[in-house]
Amino acid sequence: MLRYFLLSVAFSNAALAAYAFDPLQHLAGITPYFEPSDQPLDPSPPQGCNVTRAAYLVRHAAIYANDFDYEEYIEPFVLKLANTSVDWAKAGVLSFLATWKSPITDAEQEQLTKVGQLEAFTLGVDIGQRYPEFKSPNKIWTSTAERTEKSARSFIEGSVEDSNKTQLISVSEGEKEGADSLTPYESCPAYSSSAGSKQAEVFQKIYTSPIIERFHALASTFNFTPDDIVGMQELCGYETVIRGSSPFCSLSVFTPNEWLGFEYTNDIQYHYNTGYGNPISGVIGYPWLNATAGLLASGNINGSDSQQIYVSFTHRELPPTVLVAMGLFNNSAFSGGNDINATMPTDTPNYRRAWKSSHIIPFLTNIAIERMACDSYGFDVGGYYRVLVNQSPQLLPGCSDGPGESCSTDGFKKFVSDRGALFGGFGEKCGTDYGNSTDVLWIYGS
Repeated sequence: MLRYFLLSVAFSNAALAAYAFDPLQHLAGITPYFEPSDQPLDPSPPQGCNVTRAAYLVRHAAIYANDFDYEEYIEPFVLKLANTSVDWAKAGVLSFLATWKSPITDAEQEQLTKVGQLEAFTLGVDIGQRYPEFKSPNKIWTSTAERTEKSARSFIEGSVEDSNKTQLISVSEGEKEGADSLTPYESCPAYSSSAGSKQAEVFQKIYTSPIIERFHALASTFNFTPDDIVGMQELCGYETVIRGSSPFCSLSVFTPNEWLGFEYTNDIQYHYNTGYGNPISGVIGYPWLNATAGLLASGNINGSDSQQIYVSFTHRELPPTVLVAMGLFNNSAFSGGNDINATMPTDTPNYRRAWKSSHIIPFLTNIAIERMACDSYGFDVGGYYRVLVNQSPQLLPGCSDGPGESCSTDGFKKFVSDRGALFGGFGEKCGTDYGNSTDVLWIYGS
């Protein structure tokens, strides 16, 4: 009996020793780029398949700070810190605040960091190596913000041998572009950038309450608020992509469960803002899906056309709406239920959710659609399509009839048409109140 008890203790200790947690992979929209295996499918082309055309939608790389994050959370905390008389040297795990200085200035908001430039360059190298037989693209597209343009330029430098031969096309971020934009949410009156804030605030108060009590025990005269806690946790991500590391990331400052609380708060907001909790999300994302399907279907199946890869850079809002348009990362996909909001309760985390913003929209997040020519055992010879998110293959709902769970040409055509029946009609559903609106993304034809 003693033997079994000792073995049980040994296994328990081994499990504890094996547990590892990295806050940098749970920071929602400010997560530094990483590639989670979600789904755990092989990212290499299936046996007997060659990728002949591809399209990528990429969020810009790491920045100093998003203006909302900085003005709402980080700057107020930093100013409060500068005006306190707390002796931080005696504040236990918060003692680093005695000498800590903010890595961000007003002038640096929204600017690409050096780490961001390097990561965009590296992604260019990686994608260039993924398609070694592809011709260098004639054009790459980007929205007009400086951070997206710089990300695109760094990507070009990494992906092609002669960057002078690839033209960077800047696409207006105006509010009257209709669907013909890489920022179509700006042109959609039905979309509100504040959507989800109220729902997220409910859980924010719940998860930050114990942290505030613990911190007050360390520094009783510093009036910690829920927004202060969020600002400190955001600094973990932003400071890391500026300085390489951050004391705010220490698990002695915030526990793994507290980081998961931060992540879930953000997931609630993104769910109602650009996810399944917002009826307009799929409408905003569908034009890119539809335009990309047309690009990949055109030309020769062997990829001998002048442009084989289409890459576009945008902001954090567009990629999740495209995922909704494709039905990916849907919490209730296999449940048969129709109350998607019930899967994101505001009083307790749904740890089994598919919708995790850290996986969906880290800095430099990328959604790819590949067209493949296949001659695989057990499948018809011909064309197939596959979607990857941060290099991880995804199963399209109702269309996985090809090698490696890919989608046949006929199946993909029907899939896009069916999604159009759900999410087409940008102008009408967005309630555009300006002239010359369009339901179609035309930029790739220019």
